[in-house]
Amino acid sequence: MKSYKTLIISALVAFSLNAIAQELPKVAITAIVEHPALDTIRKGIVDELANQGFEDGKTIKIDYQSAQGSTATAAQIARKFVGDKAEIIIPISTPSAQPVVAATKTIPVVYSAVTDPVAAKLVKSWEPTGTNVTGVSDHKAIEPQLELIHKFVPELKAVGYVFSAGEVNSAIVLKELQAEAAKANIKVVPVAVQRSADIGTAARSLAGKVQAIYISEDNAVVSAYEALHKAALEIKVPVIAADRDTVKRGALAAYAVNQYDIGVETGKVAARVLKGEKAGSIPTHEVSKMELSINTQTAKVYGITIPEALLKEAKETF
Repeated sequence: MKSYKTLIISALVAFSLNAIAQELPKVAITAIVEHPALDTIRKGIVDELANQGFEDGKTIKIDYQSAQGSTATAAQIARKFVGDKAEIIIPISTPSAQPVVAATKTIPVVYSAVTDPVAAKLVKSWEPTGTNVTGVSDHKAIEPQLELIHKFVPELKAVGYVFSAGEVNSAIVLKELQAEAAKANIKVVPVAVQRSADIGTAARSLAGKVQAIYISEDNAVVSAYEALHKAALEIKVPVIAADRDTVKRGALAAYAVNQYDIGVETGKVAARVLKGEKAGSIPTHEVSKMELSINTQTAKVYGITIPEALLKEAKETF
């Protein structure tokens, strides 16, 4: 049994550690939902912050909050972070970045995984804005995505696109996909969903209409990918994704930026701000290096022979 003196010392140590933790600069991180792609980005952010000398529990205190897919909750989290007077706020994804930017004009905001920050009204330009906002985009060219689909499905005449009706990023990708597909005389069949629960039904509605399905980094769709994957197998239509983590979960392939690299780049920008740079003096930029991921088991299920050139090009296979 511990002595009274030992208990008193333990209590004082615990109190001191808690006081130290409360005094550490707060780095607030939020994401609209938890799924492998966004989780990988967050890991990249945290790892790079630590690499830059901002380690959770030692030099900073990280407060992470997920909105669990709710835009209303995302707004509440934004207000909480502002009320807590965070040193910096790092929202991952457009649905999380929008309420954060709306909630503060003073606390530095470094967003991550936003396809088009101008269209999302986070910043007026990709150049330095002089505001409290900057970040890293996950935008990627559509042309290589279509070329990849065509290599797997040579008879491609129509591609389905399942997306969330309420996500700005997805609407932007749809426009780019339609414009690029028109050049190749390929039809795009978009199916919008209001809820994640509708994703399987949306995919099944494409039966007999398309030869492939393309999905962007739509958070509602990616978070419920297993339902889409099951439906795609039922209608025998392969899915090409926009991120490697979804390939790991069963999509046929993706030609995409590594999510971890997006997180690392975001962490670098956040570290610059924590070291004293103004967020508004840093331009928004994107990670341009693209990598090919292929799920060879999924290819077998669909009876697709993977071109040897693609196997050689692939950064990783699952």
